Amino acid sequence: MPSDTTIEQLNANPPAVIRSLKGRVVGFAPERQELRMAFDIGTEFCHTVDIVQGGFITAMLDASMAHAVLAMDGAHVRVSSIDINVSFLRPARAGGFTAVGSIVKAGRTVAFLRAELFNDRGDLVATATSSAHLTREHR
Repeated sequence: MPSDTTIEQLNANPPAVIRSLKGRVVGFAPERQELRMAFDIGTEFCHTVDIVQGGFITAMLDASMAHAVLAMDGAHVRVSSIDINVSFLRPARAGGFTAVGSIVKAGRTVAFLRAELFNDRGDLVATATSSAHLTREHR
């Protein structure tokens, strides 16, 4: 399936959490098993004036990793986190973000994933690794 078609399908009916974070898929590189998402985070997701709360940073990282799996496997897989490890590298201030999620290795029922989150200036603000359970539907 061409990358543009995959992006359109993933953006067609996003879950409420993605809509609330103003998230959308903006790039997909199947040869690298990598997907990019853009988010626009307002101050309603912040503490201490304009610092984005860590749970929302985690949500952006997690979404990009899960969407990478969905982009590679289509609608025939459900992704649920087994664990997620986030490193917060610098304060993330309200504004635009790009999350880059990728598949490190995927089997039939477990995937190992990673992600990076950049602010709108291109600074790396957080990274994550995750293992996820994959539930595959019969095709």
